[in-house]
Amino acid sequence: MPDELPIPESDVRMKGFAHRATVAAARAWLDAQLLSLESESAPLAFAAGRVLARDIQSRYDVPGFERAMMDGYAVRAADTEGASSYQRVTLEVIGEVLPGSELDREVVPGTCVRIMTGAPLPRGADAVLPAEKVDRSPNGADDQIQAIEEVSPGKHVGLRGEDLKAGELVLEAGRILRPQDIGVLSSIGVEDVPVVRRPRVQLVITGNELLPAGSPPSGVRIVDANGPMLAALVARDGGLPVSSGIVPDDPEAIRAALLADADVVLVSGGSSVGSEDHAPVLLARDGELAIHGIAMRPSSPTGMGTLDGRLVFLLPGNPVSCLCAYDFFAGRAIRVLGGRAADWPYATSRATLVRKLVSTVGRVDYARVKKSANGIEPLAIGGASVLSSTTRADGFVVVPEDSEGFAAGAEVDVWWY
Repeated sequence: MPDELPIPESDVRMKGFAHRATVAAARAWLDAQLLSLESESAPLAFAAGRVLARDIQSRYDVPGFERAMMDGYAVRAADTEGASSYQRVTLEVIGEVLPGSELDREVVPGTCVRIMTGAPLPRGADAVLPAEKVDRSPNGADDQIQAIEEVSPGKHVGLRGEDLKAGELVLEAGRILRPQDIGVLSSIGVEDVPVVRRPRVQLVITGNELLPAGSPPSGVRIVDANGPMLAALVARDGGLPVSSGIVPDDPEAIRAALLADADVVLVSGGSSVGSEDHAPVLLARDGELAIHGIAMRPSSPTGMGTLDGRLVFLLPGNPVSCLCAYDFFAGRAIRVLGGRAADWPYATSRATLVRKLVSTVGRVDYARVKKSANGIEPLAIGGASVLSSTTRADGFVVVPEDSEGFAAGAEVDVWWY
């Protein structure tokens, strides 16, 4: 069982954290808040990448008719019995059928129909004789062919319903729709697709020191890196990011941003113990500050709570801490709300540490690592403001709270960026 959550103080500014929740307890609280959002309809052309909200069954056989799988001649297989280049069988050509058309004639003994790939098999025919297994009539007439190979019943014929049958389960709820899924849905006549509504995620980027994304750094001010990073992470996890722009370190401005029309609010910056860290106090006053301070590095100032039905995440302003807190908590919530799996969307595998990775008992560590010739090499656990450590890294290792780290040569789980 996860530890009980310590009751967070409503105001830790210039005091520090008296208690920190464990990662397990914080996740347990978070998971108890999460249910998938309601469904909505998405036009077929815009449904790729969305999460299917309910099972889809086919109402039709696909294809709905027997069809030719090769260019050639629709025949009665019995009429070609014994045919070879030394024993040719002459057949009368009574018509032609192309894809999308039908021929209102029946193939009777001694006759055939010229047919193209995908065209419906005419009545009476049960096989297709490929064009390369036919010679033209010696007199050059178009109304006769000579079969030089026999075919068995059903040869080169696509059967009705061989792709999908009416009533068959096509796609299950919870599936993230791929381009080929869109093609299958189209083939069974689906125009609007029932999908889970994407969570609307308000990005509240705070700090008087920040310049808008894309600006050149200037003087003692820094350019917003968290806003674009969080927007990309939210989109990756199936949410709809909406930006409040840069919000000044002013309680009323932050409060107004917290009340945005959203399912989830991500506050970047102003979550720690500085005198200008207003967001935790506002959340405690106007909603519920369930967690503030988590035993992990980086990201220990992370907070979580609720406000008028919104989930609110207080993410540290230091970029690596912001990324780590998002991945551990906010991203998990956005994925579940949008009908996706809670787990990290990273590939994972075992790898060997080429040198030791040191940690401290009592906290979870998020250590960036890089591939090397002999395994993986730790880059950093600290350095919460050094965002480039995540771009130099190939992935990360999580050191559990009951561990002092891993020795050189240890096999560890790596999550790959």
